[in-house]
Amino acid sequence: MNIAILDLYDGKTNEGMRCIKMLCDQFLSQEGINGGYDIFDVRQKNEIPDINKYQIFISTGGPGSPLPEGHAWEQKYYDFIDSIFAYNKHNEVKKYVFLICHSFQIVSHHLGFGQVCKRKSTSFGVMPMHRTEDGQNEPLFEKLPELFFAVDSRDYQLIQPNWEKINEFGAKILCLEKVRPYVPLERAVMAIRFSDEVFGTQFHPEADSEGMMRYFKQEEKMLAVIKEYGVEKYEEMIERLDDPDKIMLTESVVIPTFLRTATENILELA
Repeated sequence: MNIAILDLYDGKTNEGMRCIKMLCDQFLSQEGINGGYDIFDVRQKNEIPDINKYQIFISTGGPGSPLPEGHAWEQKYYDFIDSIFAYNKHNEVKKYVFLICHSFQIVSHHLGFGQVCKRKSTSFGVMPMHRTEDGQNEPLFEKLPELFFAVDSRDYQLIQPNWEKINEFGAKILCLEKVRPYVPLERAVMAIRFSDEVFGTQFHPEADSEGMMRYFKQEEKMLAVIKEYGVEKYEEMIERLDDPDKIMLTESVVIPTFLRTATENILELA
């Protein structure tokens, strides 16, 4: 089972890649599956995996704008995404893709699923995810509580869903950001099942308490959270990091379930 990790961090220091590699290592080891993973530096080196050599793809978060800026890697990435959907239409054994944050935004914009735009302020912290009706029946969320928590770290958002394109594509919106009755702004889309094989989250299901604690202790991040939410909220987020029912649970469920389900489906038909 060969996994391709598409690194969109553009050379910036991050915890996401460590977490993704750790989850892949754990999965391959625990399940006793022969295989491994390779990393492709999408933005710095224009690297895109050959879809014929890999069965599973995880595309990361990253800094900056998810909207087209004319970089050479962008069209290669769009072509990669289009090739996955085209391949799955014409082959019995499918290719599976998990899109995280920046990748989720890029693909949502590419497919015209809604408006991808900059937020009025950065969203950063451990936040509740509210499921839609379709999200109630999502297999990757099955082991999570009705209201689950995940790391949210973004300057951009997907709002104003284009239901005509979403329904035509057969996609489903699974959850929305937290309810903010005191803020007269539309709630952003936080997860989409693009197809049976392609899944994406605006939040970071790979994030673990160890990495987030390092983030929260950085003065810049700490001050940003306190400015946006206040000291009490910051302290509450710190407490949530070690709560086994919060991000520790989300980390242990979403991507591992995706990897296991994809592998079972592939091996069943191979």
